[in-house]
Amino acid sequence: MPESYVAQASGVSKVWDADTPQAKPALVDINFAVEDVPGRGEFVAMVGPSGCGKSTLLNMLAGFDTHLPPTTGSLSVLGEPVAGPDRRRGMIFQKYSSYPHLTVWQNIAFGLNLHRRDLGLSAREVRDLAFEWAGKVNLAGCENLYPSQLSGGMQQRVAIARTLALKPRIILMDEPFSALDEPTRYAMQDLIVGLWREVEATVFMVTHSLIEGVYLGDRLWIFSPSPGTIARELNDVPLPVEPAMVQQARPEFREYVENVTREFLAVTGAPPGVARGAGG
Repeated sequence: MPESYVAQASGVSKVWDADTPQAKPALVDINFAVEDVPGRGEFVAMVGPSGCGKSTLLNMLAGFDTHLPPTTGSLSVLGEPVAGPDRRRGMIFQKYSSYPHLTVWQNIAFGLNLHRRDLGLSAREVRDLAFEWAGKVNLAGCENLYPSQLSGGMQQRVAIARTLALKPRIILMDEPFSALDEPTRYAMQDLIVGLWREVEATVFMVTHSLIEGVYLGDRLWIFSPSPGTIARELNDVPLPVEPAMVQQARPEFREYVENVTREFLAVTGAPPGVARGAGG
């Protein structure tokens, strides 16, 4: 795979319980090549009807053994076939994933401690980095609190900090903001845009919101119903140049979302309510 590609798929399919009477195809004929955009990284947003395999593809990119290998085809990241997880890929889940017995800074430091020897960090440097990242996600002063003392948005910021503190080349996000109220969701979108640009990583994000996909993604994949494939790829998505709440209220932005909704309906046949709330 050329070095300019951070991820590439060729003819990838995934069938659960293959070669059995219970065989259930989840993905079929997935093909893409995502380049390493210098100084920024690319943001790929994935939308589609519930059960179309978006999260399956995300978990395959993460290298989870529950989802590997592909049934057919090849899947590569950073020049190598996906064989398992590594710290160059970071995952942010929909459900809050902090360890309840650890404080904010200890949660952020978890991955750093796990890879401390490889990173050449001392215990003090790990702690300092954890506090630094707590500040970056607006949790300064909360470093010694426990997850039970935090709101949902704050807990998700801990998860983001824990993932990005390792400076992964690829960030994988599975509907990370779906459980948040609308004002908090706007704030989290602004936060992830700023941090994405800082770490210059490539992002793959599954979202159930077309508006969020249009705002965050500079490439938008629309999946077909199960077994899912990338039925549409939109590359002219407007970049996030204003705060989420402001840009998403612009008439030209809303017009683009309406065009995407028409594309979504053409692919999926889903009613608008499902288009807004489609899962993975």
